[in-house]
Amino acid sequence: MPAAPPSAQPQQPPGVRERVERVLSLIRPAVQSDGGDIQLIDITPEGVARVRLLGACIGCPSSGITLTQGIERNVKAHVPEILRVEAV
Repeated sequence: MPAAPPSAQPQQPPGVRERVERVLSLIRPAVQSDGGDIQLIDITPEGVARVRLLGACIGCPSSGITLTQGIERNVKAHVPEILRVEAV
């Protein structure tokens, strides 16, 4: 049986998703204290963590600041493979 062809897109190193989840679990209580929540949806091969903002975060004028200054800054600091965090 022939070997499967290599993937055309690069794969994230093992453990990246778990490390992102760990950082989000540390941020989550602060987001929940304001009535919101955050869920990791996907990590792209290009190093983009896609998250879903939930609850009070939906439509909140401060959610963009929370995403970049709180979530993205912390994730990038602790998981250098992540280059950007985006809300989906």
